[in-house]
Amino acid sequence: MAEEKKQEKKKCPTAKKRDIQNEKQRIRNRAFKSRVKTAVRSFEKDITEKNAEGAKTGLSALYALLDKGVKKNIFKRNKVARLKSKFSSRIPS
Repeated sequence: MAEEKKQEKKKCPTAKKRDIQNEKQRIRNRAFKSRVKTAVRSFEKDITEKNAEGAKTGLSALYALLDKGVKKNIFKRNKVARLKSKFSSRIPS
């Protein structure tokens, strides 16, 4: 008996294009999320050092990044609302 070769389904050009687009978007999203995490770390550092002025500026920068993330559909609106609430409650008075 001869071995039968399995035929693999060919990808149409539109599916290949979607793969390319998805990869580009994944890289873009990862870079943006990394920027947000860096801003969070900076904000946390200011809080632990009890630097009120730095924490306020860090919070405003963090708010801006999170809002941009919602606008670009990287984060969901409710998640950002939760994070903003969490971070604003940690501001030293």
